Amino acid sequence: MKTENKSIDITGVSEVILSYKTKVNPKDRLRVTSSKDAYRLLFDSWNKNTIEHVEEFKILLLNLSNAVLGILSVSKGGISGTVTDVRLIFQGALKTNASGIIVCHNHPSGNALPSDSDRKITQKIKEAGNLMDIQLLDHLIILPVEGYYSFADEGSI
Repeated sequence: MKTENKSIDITGVSEVILSYKTKVNPKDRLRVTSSKDAYRLLFDSWNKNTIEHVEEFKILLLNLSNAVLGILSVSKGGISGTVTDVRLIFQGALKTNASGIIVCHNHPSGNALPSDSDRKITQKIKEAGNLMDIQLLDHLIILPVEGYYSFADEGSI
């Protein structure tokens, strides 16, 4: 078998860089033990000027002991919805080596009850997570002032 030693011009190939930089010492990471813990963290991360005007979808990334690796904003939309791309959710989870995720979005209307599309995306995220061994722990719907709906607490996950 004969091989040639010709080099290939790779200038037309993009470089892919995956990065996650933590600013927190692992022993100092906050832990999530309940939906209330997750709600407080996520609610406090929201821009209070937009929470009642723009729907946004975020994920809370957790390690195996439910220590917080980070919060990622996945999408922002309009008053009545936002597009949620499951691939972007798991891109963030894979970058951080998350073992579990809690997804959430706000309802600017103040109505905490999930819509049919909320239920469908929850199921889709759960199924995708099962394939990758990244557990969907909860899906929270956060209200603009105070309060939330937890799919896990309601037995919907």
